[in-house]
Amino acid sequence: MLHESIAQALNQQIALEGQSSHTYLTMAVWAETSGFDGVAEFLYAHSEEERQHMLKLMRFVNERGGVAEVPTVEAGPTSYEGLKEVFESILAHETKVTESINHVVDACLQAKDYTTHNFMQWYVSEQIEEEGLARKILDKLALAGNDQGALYLFDRDILSFDQEGHSGN
Repeated sequence: MLHESIAQALNQQIALEGQSSHTYLTMAVWAETSGFDGVAEFLYAHSEEERQHMLKLMRFVNERGGVAEVPTVEAGPTSYEGLKEVFESILAHETKVTESINHVVDACLQAKDYTTHNFMQWYVSEQIEEEGLARKILDKLALAGNDQGALYLFDRDILSFDQEGHSGN
């Protein structure tokens, strides 16, 4: 049985993962309607991945005797000045998710819930990858600058960035 404080922390994480999925989704729509089809595909895939992260947490909570709460999500920004702003927003958001996961891990240690602590280690590792990928993409965008040809190639090649070092769900 989950300790009440752990169930509450996990449900907050569930809400954040749901918000992450929605955030990536709104970014994907912007990218797609701005002519960045590769970036849109990347973001749609990440939206689904975040949804899977949410479902994994929900099932864990339910299996451990808690009750997962289905989150209500809000629409995030729907327009951006450019790709740099999109990926800066992603890095800021993923940093927030990492802080939240660290809070859950800390709560697990305080409650001596080593089962949940062990389960959360997957999320800790995933966040290292998520933040690293966002930084890598920002580095590539810095190289491209405002060169339209470079941005075209970036858009075409972005899916290969993800495959090089990101494991997914």
